[in-house]
Amino acid sequence: MSDKKLITYINAENEYPKNVVETAKRYALEGADEIFLYNYATDSATREEFLHLAKEVGKQIEIPFMIGLYVLRFEDIKKGFYTGADKVVIKEALLKHKEALLEGSSRFGGKIWIEVDSKGNFSKQENIKEYQSLNVGGILLKHIEISETLKENIKSCKLPIMIRDSLIRNNIQELMELSIYGVATNYYREKNLMKAKASLKENGISVNLYESSVSFDDFKLNSEGLLPVVAQDYKTNEVLMVAYMNREAFEHTIATGRMTYYSRSRQELWCKGDTSGHYQYMKSLNLDCDNDTLLAKVDQVGAACHTGNRSCFFHEIANRNYKDRNPLSILIEDYQTILERKQHPKEGSYTNYLFDKGIDKILKKCGEEATEIVIAAKNPDAEELKYEIADFLYHLMVLMAECDLDWQDIVKELVNRRQ
Repeated sequence: MSDKKLITYINAENEYPKNVVETAKRYALEGADEIFLYNYATDSATREEFLHLAKEVGKQIEIPFMIGLYVLRFEDIKKGFYTGADKVVIKEALLKHKEALLEGSSRFGGKIWIEVDSKGNFSKQENIKEYQSLNVGGILLKHIEISETLKENIKSCKLPIMIRDSLIRNNIQELMELSIYGVATNYYREKNLMKAKASLKENGISVNLYESSVSFDDFKLNSEGLLPVVAQDYKTNEVLMVAYMNREAFEHTIATGRMTYYSRSRQELWCKGDTSGHYQYMKSLNLDCDNDTLLAKVDQVGAACHTGNRSCFFHEIANRNYKDRNPLSILIEDYQTILERKQHPKEGSYTNYLFDKGIDKILKKCGEEATEIVIAAKNPDAEELKYEIADFLYHLMVLMAECDLDWQDIVKELVNRRQ
């Protein structure tokens, strides 16, 4: 049985964009399975602003998100997916032109969902068969009243159902017991999501929680009865700090998703960030070959070190000069240099020459370099090819900077294509 999803929704209408982004980031870090972001405004200017906001949210979070927007034509659906959203939700009451839905379904398969007003018990399902024939992914149901009739109607629906509910009149446990994909709610905006999911789990609802495959009893502790933990940035692999866990700290980390340690000096438990706000959100825990050390890959908020440094390991005491050849760090650093030139022009810079000439010049150079790659690839000597690929990557990054894209956008799209 697949896990039920606890989804958080954000109504972006009349909300400050910064608040929307920060709320989405917090939801993503604190245990939401997905995020539903919506603004059904019908004017094109507001819709474009919303799409820009959704794209920014997509850059800041790493869990799936869906967006609900007013759709007039297929182009609106396409723009919705171009924000990085996994699903686009169309409100049935605003769907005036089903040609857009037909074209969108043929292009994006079952990634389009329809928001339907249940009017209580979801008894009118005339359009469900049509939506099913159009390869719609599912139904987002709102305004429900739990009853035996509702339960039967949901169970008989041939499409997956997600319920949107503020949890003012309905109970999350009762909703999750229905035959549904999950529940979208704004109830947990200032509440503990992981605690709610743990409660659901205890009451027989299958939800996605952190669970350790190894018992604390199987760890080899040091002479103080503690387990050393190395915290590492999950994106860059930078080592951030070393701390220790006892059983309570380990179990608290698993239960909350926030890295929690045992302070040897204070002889007490401490959740990293409770004082500073610089929380560490667990991404994974790996046990070493001797079962005596944990490697925690984390999403670090702010600085890991009490000195204000990103990492505790900032004091270099010996060094042998070497060239960093990590492809990820090299491409990111080169892109940042290009972006720096765009924001702070430097006289005589070729990069600034390209930016000054504009998009047509940049595209021309990308085309020329691509052609050079083709020509070089026909040569049996690979030396020339590597130079041409390097030239192309440089001009490609200039194009990315000109079009407000970064490597994160590209990598996220590549990851999405694996599914």
